[in-house]
Amino acid sequence: QVQLVESGGGLVQAGGSLRLSCAASGIIFSVNTMGWYRQAPGKQREWVARITRGNNVNYADSVKGRFTIYRDNAKNTAYLTMRMLKPEDTAVYYCTIVGTSYWGQGTQVTVSS
Repeated sequence: QVQLVESGGGLVQAGGSLRLSCAASGIIFSVNTMGWYRQAPGKQREWVARITRGNNVNYADSVKGRFTIYRDNAKNTAYLTMRMLKPEDTAVYYCTIVGTSYWGQGTQVTVSS
């Protein structure tokens, strides 16, 4: 059974940092492209970042230069380091196995001004 579990969210002041984790099980983690998405209240879910099996990374323009996605295949975990956080980064953050219907339950990130 495939399972994705996000953690690391919380309340942080603008300008602060957080690191999100996405622990995967039930898959061969190393061969999959992993992605992070977010959904703010009243808005559609939007793509944030992805990392391929070869560690190629892409970012949404809104987070480029502030967020970093990386993976530890030995731990079956993907990470999203978020720096210089802004109130508009407030959302529930989800990880996914790109190209599948597998999603985590989400972790709340709240950035206060």
